[in-house]
Amino acid sequence: MSNQPSSSQSPLARIWADMVAAGWREPIWRYASHGLMLALLGAVVAVSGMDVASWRAPQLPPVAEGVSAASTTETAVETLASNSSEPPTFGPLVAELPALERAADVHTLIATQGRTQVITYTVQAGDTLLGIAGRFNLKPETLLWGNFFTLKDDPHSLRPGQVLNILPVDGTYHYVTAGNTLEQIARFYNVAPEAIAGWPSNNLGVDGQTLTPNTYLVVPGGTRALQSWQLPSLPRTARASARTASNFGQCPGGYTGIIGAGTFVWPTQARTLSGYDYANIHRGVDLRANLNDPIVAVDAGVVTYAGWNDWGYGNLVVIDHGTGWESVYAHLNQWNVQCGQSVNQGELIGLAGSTGNSSGSHLHFELRNGGVYVNPWSVLLP
Repeated sequence: MSNQPSSSQSPLARIWADMVAAGWREPIWRYASHGLMLALLGAVVAVSGMDVASWRAPQLPPVAEGVSAASTTETAVETLASNSSEPPTFGPLVAELPALERAADVHTLIATQGRTQVITYTVQAGDTLLGIAGRFNLKPETLLWGNFFTLKDDPHSLRPGQVLNILPVDGTYHYVTAGNTLEQIARFYNVAPEAIAGWPSNNLGVDGQTLTPNTYLVVPGGTRALQSWQLPSLPRTARASARTASNFGQCPGGYTGIIGAGTFVWPTQARTLSGYDYANIHRGVDLRANLNDPIVAVDAGVVTYAGWNDWGYGNLVVIDHGTGWESVYAHLNQWNVQCGQSVNQGELIGLAGSTGNSSGSHLHFELRNGGVYVNPWSVLLP
């Protein structure tokens, strides 16, 4: 049987027969299939290119005032579900929702933002000890303990321009003197020696025992008693000692006189706070009072202090009520009573001012019962 093409075949058939006879059949099929695949891929790309431009990412409805973020999110999900013809492409949902806020724990012993070094802050006009402490997530006591040579443990000693040490953590700041040991310091501040030795900025070395005089140590979690001057209690019948009489206004004592009722009216016209509240570092309340506003006795009693006090109180009046109670009125612009005088409840005893360690006119008011401080808010009549 002859392999020559028949004369009746078409020209294309004869060409194909010649190519097969030459052994080109397999390469031709291979190249043809590759070309078909490329053509199909191009068609798919062309079709998708026409549709992509018409697709839009779904948008969350704006959060209306008074509407919670949760309800807004639920509305957005329902909108997406009802629009099933759209592709499920989600936009940046977080951008439409309010940011979560982390509640600060001011009692943490973790250094703020990883800070281990002590930094400084210059006091500005209008600053308060509580405000500065809150700004750095520290307890007010930490500011006092870290700045004893500046503040003397007295919040009222704060003044613009002072440069304060800001500890990285709640605790104390110890000035090392010759002969100090790590164990002594730890015992004094009620912490373990390892807490001091392990604090990075103390640089105590591997053994943690090498202390350098005239340097400072951060004592994380350390506490101590405040060392500010305390107004001594002087009952009306007692005689003042040389020590208690060292201030100009301290009365000699040995008085008799009117006895109080044991109830207390407000010493100021205003009944609001203007400064420090009652706290461990501030055993009284700073009541709002403008310059020369009248200050009255909260209960009947006998004056046991009337005059200047050089330990921060400024012009000061103290009244013994004869029932174990004493009341203290500080920073007066003037006093209108004298030692041993009996005063009635509500009687004028002086005018408000800003003398002593004070940064603005107000009344610093204290109450003590049996020599023990009492929070005035708990006993002042409503």
